[in-house]
Amino acid sequence: MEYNSVDDVQSRLIKAGYIPSREIATVVFLAAATQKPVLVEGPAGVGKTELAKAIARSLDRELIRLQCYEGLDEAKALYEWEYAKQLLYTQMVKDRLNDIISSAATLTQAVDQIAAQEDAFFSDRFIQHRPLLQAISS
Repeated sequence: MEYNSVDDVQSRLIKAGYIPSREIATVVFLAAATQKPVLVEGPAGVGKTELAKAIARSLDRELIRLQCYEGLDEAKALYEWEYAKQLLYTQMVKDRLNDIISSAATLTQAVDQIAAQEDAFFSDRFIQHRPLLQAISS
């Protein structure tokens, strides 16, 4: 569901509980039409988050929020690797690893056989998605 016009943006944002100025409705319409993001900045309490929530409601889309603060780095914004979960899985399949490498005659062959199972150890199941990766993936 996309916006048809600036007036459409205004009426749908009002229905979503946000009263936009003509300028805001125009920016939202142009951003949606060109499939570009909108950067909204300003002091606390001016309605940045409410605008985002209203846009999401008016388009029937999920709002993915990234709270910016000093010290925010890419790991906290993109994803976090779950090392403990990966280690637990590795320990759980330890006996299976012995089965996989039992036929290897050399260390190189054993490493190659383990590398063939790489997807089991380095997969999406060990990634905790943060807001930017959620948005990119959606």
